[in-house]
Amino acid sequence: MNYLSAQPDTDQLGKLKGLMFFRVLFAFLLLGSTLIYGIGKSPSSETLPFFIVLGLGSGILLLSICYFIIHHFVQKSVPFIYIQLGIDTCIVTGIIFITGSYASVFTFMYLVVIICSSMLLFRFGSLVIATLCVLQYNALIFLEYHNILLPFEVVSDLPAAYLKGSYVVYKVVAISVACYAIAILTSLLSEQEKKTKTELLSLEEHVKRVEKAAAIGEMAAGLAHEIKNPLASLSGSIQLMQEELEYHPQHEKLMQIVLREADRLSNLVTDFLLFAKPKIAKVETIQLDKAITEVVALFEKDIARQRNVNIITRFSEGLWVEMDPKHLQQVLWNLFLNAADAINQDGQIHIAAYPLKRAHVCIEIRDDGCGIPEAALQTIFDPFFTTRPNGTGLGLSIVQRILVSYNCLLDVKSKVNQGTTFTLKLEQVVPQSNPAN
Repeated sequence: MNYLSAQPDTDQLGKLKGLMFFRVLFAFLLLGSTLIYGIGKSPSSETLPFFIVLGLGSGILLLSICYFIIHHFVQKSVPFIYIQLGIDTCIVTGIIFITGSYASVFTFMYLVVIICSSMLLFRFGSLVIATLCVLQYNALIFLEYHNILLPFEVVSDLPAAYLKGSYVVYKVVAISVACYAIAILTSLLSEQEKKTKTELLSLEEHVKRVEKAAAIGEMAAGLAHEIKNPLASLSGSIQLMQEELEYHPQHEKLMQIVLREADRLSNLVTDFLLFAKPKIAKVETIQLDKAITEVVALFEKDIARQRNVNIITRFSEGLWVEMDPKHLQQVLWNLFLNAADAINQDGQIHIAAYPLKRAHVCIEIRDDGCGIPEAALQTIFDPFFTTRPNGTGLGLSIVQRILVSYNCLLDVKSKVNQGTTFTLKLEQVVPQSNPAN
């Protein structure tokens, strides 16, 4: 999963706006507390930090206003986030220097910046920001220890230059370890949060598709039967006319057209019935890698070679599921056919089966074809929706209905001109004959 996408999602934009708002709030608090502290103070060398902090707070407020203005015009926000957080580390370093460097109590602010970076940039970004914090803090303490850049004496009761090197090294190492530890832990939590949200959204889409398919299926079942019976009567009547009427080329041609179109319509209604009410399943325990291999072999002979499609498989052994073998074959065949149709010329279909956590199995079917537009992803499972000239639009609908009957999840991801990936999540079982059972 690529967490450093150039185009942020809505959640990331919301967090970025929250960070900018928090920065404005911090600037007002810093300015307010500084002004309250400075009331009645006369300008002198002892009150110089007061003016520096006042200027720092004003600078943060001005920067925040600029960020709010700029972010509306920035298309690639990830670099913009790096710039903001990088400047934040410099601001924190300035605050630490003003408040005593080694003796400052504001080193915890580095951790706040790192936590924000983990929420926006995840693991890599948080480690980059943590490294900036560690480098700046180490440089600041090094300069102080060697009397090159001393903090203001009025707020520095215990400068590093007067301490043993071991004490200084201990604190620097402790702060550095804390920065990296917080970066790793918070980024793990942020990644887990993003993964959980993605799974919840996928599950929500699945529930919506199931409810929609169920509503259409109830209506379709009766309608399909009402269409199928007249079609059978029509086909039977035409066949009787062929036998009883005197042969005439023109009449024969017209009757053949009627029979052909009636058969095509009958097949369409049959598929529609299969979508509305899938056949009763004869559930068996299936060895997944073997079952998929058999379907792939048939598909290669029938379709793949005709379309110059190369199929690459990767199966984990010892995976078993409970399903009607015919249903599994139909699901795989429709998904393979959909992948092959997406490839205009030469291409590849990658098929993988591997175990997941919590006793589940994943079947992944990925092609490098034309892809599916984002607007169409919400409707590809609807009956009669198709982008192919000769398609009926029932293949994926039937796949969805069959998988729902087994409590299986079906997810799809696609990018135009890059390909499509269908992911099936099934429950894993242990076969009765397995010695480990």
